[in-house]
Amino acid sequence: MASGEALVPPLVPGEPLSRDEFERRHAAAPRLKAELIHGVVHVPPLAKVLKLEHAQTHLLLATWLGVYAAHTPDALALDNISYRVDEHNELQPDLVLMLRTGRAHIDGEGFLAGAPELVIEVAVSTAERDLGVKRSVYESAGVQEYAVWQVSEAAFSWWTLTPTGYRALEPDAEGVLRSEVFPGLWLDVPALLRRDLAAMLTRLNEGLRSAAHAAFVQQLR
Repeated sequence: MASGEALVPPLVPGEPLSRDEFERRHAAAPRLKAELIHGVVHVPPLAKVLKLEHAQTHLLLATWLGVYAAHTPDALALDNISYRVDEHNELQPDLVLMLRTGRAHIDGEGFLAGAPELVIEVAVSTAERDLGVKRSVYESAGVQEYAVWQVSEAAFSWWTLTPTGYRALEPDAEGVLRSEVFPGLWLDVPALLRRDLAAMLTRLNEGLRSAAHAAFVQQLR
């Protein structure tokens, strides 16, 4: 450290910070996944087994989402981007799907801002927070759809925003969930839970061939 250079304190879970101070400390440890929720620092556990489990499960949804974005003009899929929600909340969602001409944007410093259309969290050890306080933050921010894969509980929940708050989407008889914001974004939940990516993409391709997706693409163009 250069003479006279101030040492940047580490991020401490549970510590109250302003967003500016949170960003200053996070910049000094950019590889650390940390979030500011209601002005309080949250850092997930770093156990190797949890990191491996998260990485494996995360990839399934990232691939599924990326394929949809590749076939949908104006759609942008993002992975682990820092999201400046407001002055007291800065989250790092696992996955985001947004429209480039929608209500969200990437600001001049590379942060996500505004209200993206879809946020997905993969909860290996953070289900309570993802289903509780973070869901509340996303709802208040106007995120149109929010989903959480509760890996340990073998469950996947998906909500869509209504004038009175989030409403749960219900799967069809085959366990398929369909986005109401992104036509054709179909998720075969049983295939996801057994980690069958091929089956997930087969079902997604059915959605991409649907009349609803074709109309959506025409609208975007």
